[in-house]
Amino acid sequence: MSGVGQPGPMGDGITYTWRGPITDAEMVDLVLSFDGNAEVGWWDRIRPRSLGWVAARAADGLLVGFVNVAWDGGDHAFLIDTKTRRAAQHRGIATEVVRVATRHARAAGCEWLHVDFQAPALAAFYVDACGFTPTNGATIHLPSLPSEA
Repeated sequence: MSGVGQPGPMGDGITYTWRGPITDAEMVDLVLSFDGNAEVGWWDRIRPRSLGWVAARAADGLLVGFVNVAWDGGDHAFLIDTKTRRAAQHRGIATEVVRVATRHARAAGCEWLHVDFQAPALAAFYVDACGFTPTNGATIHLPSLPSEA
């Protein structure tokens, strides 16, 4: 399904593509649509490091949803940067991009798909709607570390 739009399950005219073309300008526009912190050049830098990504597009071609799948080159894939255009939120688009990403990560031979999120705000989405199992994990915010660390 690389680059070929597949209609979503809602019959709402949204199509979903795996590894389809997305420009950096489209990504900036998507992020700005929900008042996110857009960074010009971000997508052009990230794309080569991805196993793949899912783009959700409206019938007119507008990018309305996205998720990126990073990986370690083996058994582990990492779901990051799930995004939905503000005007298209709460319509199941993010759930569907995650579902498509999950299917393609599995097809690539990955055994595990990981996701980090801010609980409890996003737990209902990732755990209840998308089927992830909660696990213990931890992060380090690298910019917050003292420079000698």
